[in-house]
Amino acid sequence: MKAELSTLCYLEKDNCYLMLHRVKKEHDINKDKWIGVGGHFKTDESPEECVKREVLEETGLTLTDYRYRGLVTFVSGTGVTEYMSLFTATGFEGELINCDEGTLEWVDKADVWHLNLWEGDRIFFRLLDDDEPFFSLKLVYDGQSGLVEATLNGKPMELFDILNEDGSKTGIIRERTVAHRDGSLHGTVHVWCMRQNNDGVELLLQKRAEDKDSYPGCYDISSAGHIMAGDSDDITALREVQEELGLMITPDDLVRLGTIRTSSSNIFHHKPFNNNQLSTVYLCTKAFNDEDLNLQKEELESVKWMDLHQLMEAVKKQTIKHCIHREELDMINDYLSKCK
Repeated sequence: MKAELSTLCYLEKDNCYLMLHRVKKEHDINKDKWIGVGGHFKTDESPEECVKREVLEETGLTLTDYRYRGLVTFVSGTGVTEYMSLFTATGFEGELINCDEGTLEWVDKADVWHLNLWEGDRIFFRLLDDDEPFFSLKLVYDGQSGLVEATLNGKPMELFDILNEDGSKTGIIRERTVAHRDGSLHGTVHVWCMRQNNDGVELLLQKRAEDKDSYPGCYDISSAGHIMAGDSDDITALREVQEELGLMITPDDLVRLGTIRTSSSNIFHHKPFNNNQLSTVYLCTKAFNDEDLNLQKEELESVKWMDLHQLMEAVKKQTIKHCIHREELDMINDYLSKCK
């Protein structure tokens, strides 16, 4: 294995990052990308010595106040692994010079997200913006700039296929929190479990855990989840029902009702949550008892059954705290009406 050691630093001023647009070298792995400033270690250098030297050489600025934020492991997919020490700096002196690596520009932090970035860079920008403690982030690429794996502090992160409006894949794979931060369109599944009662049909509702990253404490679909990069909606539906409710179901237990396109922007836990989803809606017709449920406590607090028409009325009048789309209940009602 070929391993390399490097540093990268983002200088901060007036709510801006100093960004380097890599446009000057033809054979540059970062060609046309926007990154920070930094470079490879020289013999016997520490991370701090390297970043101070590289910033001075590329910008003409001398760092006076900087912070070691994390270690990023890049697996390139081409046989090279790079261990990059990531810094931010709020103190520096001197005058900016022309950089032979590209064009230096102060960019508002809110506008950085719209630049041509590596997908993995978006993850550590989110960590920097959230002022995360020192972190270890592993990013695995496919050798052609596509992100295929991300691991934060030893725990795998969720990656989504980003979609076009027609549901086709754009070819971009993006980490969950980044997708929800910038509002990237992605796929989900919504599975409604039903049972017959004397008066009609009841639907199983889950109450979301209070520490969920969105809609904490709200009543929601029986089981729902994101479609991971490379997965299908059917596979995801089976997996989510098993993981969240502890139920083993088969494709024959599911009726595909259709898809809905939803969009919302909220603040949860003091963080922006911009959610753009294309959701496949299912009805699970398998009969089961409450004793068959084995709830995933990390995801949901509890479950309850509610009559379909009472639920439709409660959602319409907002008499329960929920994050349910009335359109899905109409889909279920229309389907059941046709089955009579």
